[in-house]
Amino acid sequence: MSRDMWDPVVYGRYAGERARPFFELVARVAAERPSYVVDAGCGDGELTAQLAARWPGADVHGFDSSPAMIAKAVPGERLTFSVGDVTRWRPERPVDVLVSNAVLQWVPGHRELLPAWVDALASGGWLAFQVPGNFEFPSHTILRELYATGRWRDRLGDLGRGVPVGDPAEYLELLAGLGCRVDAWETTYLHVLEGEDAVLRWVSGTALRPALDRLDPRETEEFLADCGARLGEAYPRGPYGTVFPFRRIFVVARR
Repeated sequence: MSRDMWDPVVYGRYAGERARPFFELVARVAAERPSYVVDAGCGDGELTAQLAARWPGADVHGFDSSPAMIAKAVPGERLTFSVGDVTRWRPERPVDVLVSNAVLQWVPGHRELLPAWVDALASGGWLAFQVPGNFEFPSHTILRELYATGRWRDRLGDLGRGVPVGDPAEYLELLAGLGCRVDAWETTYLHVLEGEDAVLRWVSGTALRPALDRLDPRETEEFLADCGARLGEAYPRGPYGTVFPFRRIFVVARR
């Protein structure tokens, strides 16, 4: 998993929209007095701090593969952070609540990772994760088309991933087969984004990062202009902003 998959500044522009699925996910976790809570792929730690506020008696630890994100995280009483890779993470003690917010879509083998995460839970422990489910929406199909064009194929062609996540039914079956009680669902949000090139600015913080990391300044300018024009056609700006449909998949499982 890339160490710099997120741009903290660009990502932060839409903190409210990105935080909403986190709160709706965690609201379905009915743990009462957990002693150890982990946020896998915690980003800048702002949402991890919300876990500490909800369960003030718990030791809460957040880790992320991006040093830039962890550098922004603020530790507190019973709240710690570290740089770490979700594919290699193993807890030092059983976990009562394990949360992963919009991370597993970046992990090609994440379905194989889930049994280890269930094993990491204490008896009665909770696993809660959400992932974007919009990989067949124009925000992503346009990127894949661009990566495959003659102008960009040699530089970016290998980035044209398909659909890296499952649907709610797939995750329910997988985790139920591991002995968990599972609640899985999906929601499509209609975000209303302000300003010009709003969808381009959104994807520049996450989905476009692998491409932008490879391009020099001149190539970046050209690529963003091409990408922005296509996204602008797919998501026209209205008098009240740009409507950006965003599907997300939620899973809460109890061991």
